[in-house]
Amino acid sequence: MTGTPPLRVALVGYGLAGSVFHAPLIATTEGLALDTIVTSNPERQEQARAEFGDGVSFAATPEELWARAGELDLIVLASPNKTHVPLATAALKAGLPVVVDKPLAGTAAEARELAALADERGLLLSVFQNRRWDNDFLTLRKLLDEGELGDVWRFESRFERWRPQPKGGWRESGDPAEIGGLLYDLGSHVVDQALVLFGPAASVYAETDVRRPGAQTDDDTFIAITHTNGVRSHLYVSATTAQLGPRFRVLGSAAGYVKHGLDPQEADLREGRRPGATAEWGVEPESLWGRVGSGESPLTGGGRPEPTLPGAYPAYYAAIAAALRDGAPNPVTAQEAAAALDVLEAARRSATEGTAVSL
Repeated sequence: MTGTPPLRVALVGYGLAGSVFHAPLIATTEGLALDTIVTSNPERQEQARAEFGDGVSFAATPEELWARAGELDLIVLASPNKTHVPLATAALKAGLPVVVDKPLAGTAAEARELAALADERGLLLSVFQNRRWDNDFLTLRKLLDEGELGDVWRFESRFERWRPQPKGGWRESGDPAEIGGLLYDLGSHVVDQALVLFGPAASVYAETDVRRPGAQTDDDTFIAITHTNGVRSHLYVSATTAQLGPRFRVLGSAAGYVKHGLDPQEADLREGRRPGATAEWGVEPESLWGRVGSGESPLTGGGRPEPTLPGAYPAYYAAIAAALRDGAPNPVTAQEAAAALDVLEAARRSATEGTAVSL
């Protein structure tokens, strides 16, 4: 890309998602330039200015971006969930490609309407599903591609935390308009991963609970997916887990894979470490590697250590740059997001009715 001006990116929102994930990844991706951040919060503006310097400008509202659409090449929405659909719609109608943090929408129907609008306008619409580039997920895909596990029968995935006191904010609001709760937050990640690995869902069963005093929305949720190919996915998302289980436990006809611990990239980003500053980005210590084997618990030495591939969040925005520059594939399409939302909606219905829901 030598000599080619970078694509100018505007980021809407500078809370957790905007400041920890999107802004650092955009700013360190070749071919992209963080041009504008939309936040009216003076403290957040100072935080961004301290990291990215005077090259970044600020806007108080997204509407300011539509007025200067000709000066921008991409809009990234890291704003609250309830704003995703109206802001993505406005950006697309202004002629701008869009990246939207998950979940794309509150319903699969809304996601498909956005996809149709993007197709009609000939614009990129992509969803930030960074957990497809987690170290354990990449390692599991490699094992599956190589046939190490045989035919997979059961996939267990846990995204568990111990947060006995609610933190408040819109993510924990009981107002349905906010699209809060763990089902749509962490559930968006584990469902997307399951569908990428094992294909479409045939039926969904779910249990959602509000465990913590003062909590307003689900904080302890279980989702069971029966895939059309017969694989069963058991997915756990929780803020109330006093003893954390394995991140992945995958059982096949030849062997199983068990992996504990979370990918290190989020923690590194929170601590201010940035991709490109070290060759060790996304690398975890050997002591955290998972194990592949059969017939014995990995905790008692069963199986062999499986080197964990480095996590690769920067690959998402590199793919976005290639899609906009060269017409390369969209790394996460709106139609894929809609399929995950089909499952999340079925899970909500299942939990309410106490029965499995066919898709």
